[in-house]
Amino acid sequence: MRATPLIAARGLSVRLGGRCVLHDVDAEIFPGEIVTVLGPNGSGKSTFLRALIGAVRPHAGRIERAPGLRIGYVPQKLAIDAAMPMTVRRFLGLPRRIGRPEAEAALGQAGAPGLDDRQMADLSGGQFQRVLLARALLECPGLLLLDEATQGLDQPGSAAFYRRIEAVRAELGCAVVMVSHDLHVVMAASDRVLCMNGHICCEGTPDTVAGAPEYRALFGTGTGGALALYRHDHAHSHDRAG
Repeated sequence: MRATPLIAARGLSVRLGGRCVLHDVDAEIFPGEIVTVLGPNGSGKSTFLRALIGAVRPHAGRIERAPGLRIGYVPQKLAIDAAMPMTVRRFLGLPRRIGRPEAEAALGQAGAPGLDDRQMADLSGGQFQRVLLARALLECPGLLLLDEATQGLDQPGSAAFYRRIEAVRAELGCAVVMVSHDLHVVMAASDRVLCMNGHICCEGTPDTVAGAPEYRALFGTGTGGALALYRHDHAHSHDRAG
């Protein structure tokens, strides 16, 4: 018998500014899995994540959450005034103050040890994203949501970030839902893929989705090469790990 979902959208529709952004979305997220949401710009991916955390209200349908579910969220963008002094530890302690051991543990889990006394404005793009991840991990989440968390990172930086997400999933046993455009990297890190364009066009394993006509209609027939590239990269990452 399959596990009870941590969170589920049932007939979800969302309207923003009088426009239907999502309609008739049915999706379930199960414990311990990594699910990636793909789709073109404006397809409702970020809105879907915001509906899951309760930041937008459904026009129709509902979101069901397991009792006591703790959610960590890494936003697509976070603007911080570069002129305002703020250390990483102070940032992690907003809105509730945390001690140094708690901050160091979260940063270590996020793959960013030793950054607690650094200024936020001085961080590289990759370091900044890992600090955002550390902040989400302070919630000890059963579900981790990431909205294009590697935007602005180069390919090696994105690949390293996704490997860290896989490690976090292994350490915490949490489920992960990621929105991303990094097709070949995402395929390597995903157990399941949701392809979205206002609704869920297709879903399944990376192999299943890459072969679906709906996926190819959105991303082009050349995206089969992304899957081949992910297999090559993934095989090499396993060789290096061994």
